[in-house]
Amino acid sequence: MAQRFGGKYSPDGSDSSAAQRGPQRPRVDPVGARANLMFVPAAVVLFASLASGAAGLALGAGSAAILALSAWLLRDGLRAEAAYKERKIARRPGIPRKIFSSVLAGVGIALAALSGDGSVIAAVLYGAVTTGLHVAAFGVDPLRDKGMEGIDTFQQDRVARTVREAEALLAQMSDAILRARDRRLEGRVASFQTTVRDMLRTLEDDPRDLSAARRYTGVYLMGARDATIRFADLYSRSQDEAARADYLALLDDLEENFAAKTQKLLQNDQGALEVEISVLRDRLEREGVHLPRTSKSQEDI
Repeated sequence: MAQRFGGKYSPDGSDSSAAQRGPQRPRVDPVGARANLMFVPAAVVLFASLASGAAGLALGAGSAAILALSAWLLRDGLRAEAAYKERKIARRPGIPRKIFSSVLAGVGIALAALSGDGSVIAAVLYGAVTTGLHVAAFGVDPLRDKGMEGIDTFQQDRVARTVREAEALLAQMSDAILRARDRRLEGRVASFQTTVRDMLRTLEDDPRDLSAARRYTGVYLMGARDATIRFADLYSRSQDEAARADYLALLDDLEENFAAKTQKLLQNDQGALEVEISVLRDRLEREGVHLPRTSKSQEDI
């Protein structure tokens, strides 16, 4: 079905606020072509074993299944590693998927080699070499927590749960707005989601801000999801321009509120840091250690 496009220089002369905010940062899938190609050996081994008799077919099918599982784990491991690197504060992945993927790749190739010539020593060598090459090509999972020193793990778990729930609501918004069949509306929703994710990243960096932002990540975001569902159902049937304008105004208000709250959380973090520095400086001065004050501190005095 044809979809309407618009913009600043379109015939209707309208321009959404999303266009004024500049281009959005693309969310690139960390799974590249190399990882997707790891499914190819599974298919090759399976087809090659079709003419190898019952025993050869059983080993080939088992090898193909293990290689496919290895490729699937590799994809998940790459995504988990990308999420780990993206965050300033992160726990190591609970399951070392890339390491398991390397081991399974070696086992799969070993079974494939065993089905070919039946030599156990050759199969073990092939498997060991495959595991080593897999590790060299894709590396291993992050094995240490990052930035977790002094962090309340209970609060961090609460933030992780909140982020998962918020991402689920955002995904439902994206799915609902597709029913409106309007690319500009989809872009506007994506812009709002970027602002929400900025707040979520702020909460991940400092879990102590969770209580202050609970209403935004819960009530407000659920309200945005429900409004999007109702609007998409209405607009897909009636193409009501008044409803469209009201919905865009709602997104504008919500985005401004989310952005302002995120900025306030950052300012509160800065204020708390300045208080801690001031307290520490006073304690050191009482111990006879005099530190030079910055120009900002002198202006405050």
